[in-house]
Amino acid sequence: MPALKICCFLFFAWVTTLSAVVVRPAPNVNWIDAAGRQKGLSTLRGQPIVLLIAPSPRTWAFRSQLGQLRKMYERYAADKVVFIAAFTEEPGRIRSNIPFLVAADGPRVGFDYGAVGGSERFTIAFIGKDGNLDYVTNKVIPAQRVFDIIKNSFVIQRAMRRP
Repeated sequence: MPALKICCFLFFAWVTTLSAVVVRPAPNVNWIDAAGRQKGLSTLRGQPIVLLIAPSPRTWAFRSQLGQLRKMYERYAADKVVFIAAFTEEPGRIRSNIPFLVAADGPRVGFDYGAVGGSERFTIAFIGKDGNLDYVTNKVIPAQRVFDIIKNSFVIQRAMRRP
């Protein structure tokens, strides 16, 4: 009888891990490409995404996060990380050597990701290669921590486990 319980438990655990690929799907973000076509997150599947949401590119938190990202940009680029900016109050020019996609509807993206309120409201979200919303916070994150979050997604961990 105990062997049957163990087998049932192992089978249930195996089935659960198969269906739990995307636990928390990221809300969609749209942008306009160079050809004038609207694109969405589904076109970036297979690439890690870092989404920065701020009232404008001039806010302290947004500029501070840019400074952190610049420290390790070459490492992010090697992993094909895509950076997207969404501005909830006023658009503007992003003064950085890091290429950014700019969300077409910043206020909607801010609402979908919970970045509403105050003029200094800042949010950074990490979307894994599988479209899963891996991590969201309203604090500026150090460059190494950003890299660690990107490297600890489910897809990467699963690939590392396979022989």
